[in-house]
Amino acid sequence: MTIGAESFRDFFGAYPTAVSIVTTLDADGEPRGLTCNSVAAVSLAPPLLSICVANRSKTLDAFTSTGAFVVNVLAEGGEELSTVFAGSSHRKFTGVSWEPSAIADGVPVLTTGTLAYAECSVVQSVPAGDHRILIGRIDGSAVFPARPLLYQRSTYSVWRPAPSVTAGRD
Repeated sequence: MTIGAESFRDFFGAYPTAVSIVTTLDADGEPRGLTCNSVAAVSLAPPLLSICVANRSKTLDAFTSTGAFVVNVLAEGGEELSTVFAGSSHRKFTGVSWEPSAIADGVPVLTTGTLAYAECSVVQSVPAGDHRILIGRIDGSAVFPARPLLYQRSTYSVWRPAPSVTAGRD
């Protein structure tokens, strides 16, 4: 017996995730992107990560045809950007600061509001239920000093590390 959609959503809603915007270019060279919280490390050698894109996504064809994508991990204050890229508009990049990746075939790298980015080449595409898992080789990356934006139970928050606890010895 499997769980239903509501139980599935409840389970993963309880699971806090980092918020990323994954970007690519369509066949005409136009920037495309979507908000994604299903980003995972796959392998250290070679450095691989995975993203999951819904089969019904208007952006899926761009990801599979271009062969490159960038995972832009959002920093504190990125709620509005996340909401824009979660929508279905083709004008998501209006007013968004980005530059073309020199490593990932010109795919947009967001230049503000990010904690990190990874420039990737698609090495495998795997159908999985109502999604497609894209596995990307990380060809370049950068990390910036900022706090990550998190998403849990339909709410944004920011990572705040707990105070260090040092066990005392008598």
